[in-house]
Amino acid sequence: MKETLAELEVWGADVIFGRAKGFRAGMMRLAMSALSGVYRVIVQTRLLVFRKRWKQQHHLGTLVVSIGNLTVGGTGKTPVVELLSRTLRDRGRRVAILSRGYKSRRLKEPQNWKNRDGTKFPADKMPKLVSTGRALLLDSKFAGDEPFMLARNLDGVAVVVDKDRVKGGRFAVGQLGADTLLLDDGLQYLHLSHGIDIVLIDRSAPFGTGALLPRGTLREPPRNLCRASYILITKCDGSPNDALIAKLRRHNRVAPIIECAHGPRYLEEVFTGQRQPLEFLKDKWTAAISGIAVPEGFERGLEKLGARLEIRRRFSDHHRFSRKEIGKFLQRCIERDMELVVTTEKDAVRFPRPKEQTVPIYFLRIEVEILKGHDAWNDLVTRLCHPSAPGDPVLRHRDAYAL
Repeated sequence: MKETLAELEVWGADVIFGRAKGFRAGMMRLAMSALSGVYRVIVQTRLLVFRKRWKQQHHLGTLVVSIGNLTVGGTGKTPVVELLSRTLRDRGRRVAILSRGYKSRRLKEPQNWKNRDGTKFPADKMPKLVSTGRALLLDSKFAGDEPFMLARNLDGVAVVVDKDRVKGGRFAVGQLGADTLLLDDGLQYLHLSHGIDIVLIDRSAPFGTGALLPRGTLREPPRNLCRASYILITKCDGSPNDALIAKLRRHNRVAPIIECAHGPRYLEEVFTGQRQPLEFLKDKWTAAISGIAVPEGFERGLEKLGARLEIRRRFSDHHRFSRKEIGKFLQRCIERDMELVVTTEKDAVRFPRPKEQTVPIYFLRIEVEILKGHDAWNDLVTRLCHPSAPGDPVLRHRDAYAL
């Protein structure tokens, strides 16, 4: 049953991205197109409700920064969250990341936490605490892959998971002493007031497939980009982005635009932590396995590094691999004489240790580099480190919800 649902999820993604062909896929796209019209009305109505303040928006009295996107997945958000968190931490901010923990499992019972006076913190107000910034408390199964990855990579930064991010934010401020909340994937989360909205745009697919969910990958119409305080164009390669910037300016004339690259840094063995330089991939017979939104970019990246990519195994986004699946995949790699297996860092945290590992398994470490817009990036960091500057709206309610 689990395998069937996973296969249906992969097929659904293939329908959306146009990879699935045939009559059945065509009919599904027609049905999805009709539903996209309904979805558009729901999205815009929801924004109107919050803009008119017919629904309450919570204010936690501290700095809240949303990092999100208009599309579903694939913009390289997690490395940006990591870079900004590390930068703010190094500048003296007490940072907590608030995440939904997509596809994470529910705890059987809440974690134990004591107030400063020694009394037990109420269980109904306790979010999942992945990391206090000093200790990692949950694994990827209960934290979610991205929150766990961030917690593992970021000493001194707390990571809190809860679908109710108002509850998570209150805990981070009241119990962990956070003075800066980073709302991971937070553009559409309107229950909590944002001081600044950072919106990521993938250079290769700025508005996804061009259609709204469920027919396409857009969560909101492109014109809603007007809500962005800063725009980050991700996955740049150094070539000019003038045409894309002109397109973005039709929807947002004032937000500073920052261009950045998501570049590979090294390979790391999933279970031993042994690192290899990128040159290690050159001319090696390689198998790629991933469970991400846009696997094509990951696979192209391996080929650009010189890997002879012979096997590609794709699962649905955030898929939790079973030992059986990994065993079958590794057996296939052995039969095809693969020299190594490469996955993504996000997938590596969900990778079960195989019973017999006859092929080395590495993940590709990706980091963000600012290419253009250094002044805008420095301005963003300065605003976040000094939010009480006269006239700065980062601590005030923003009404910039598109209609």
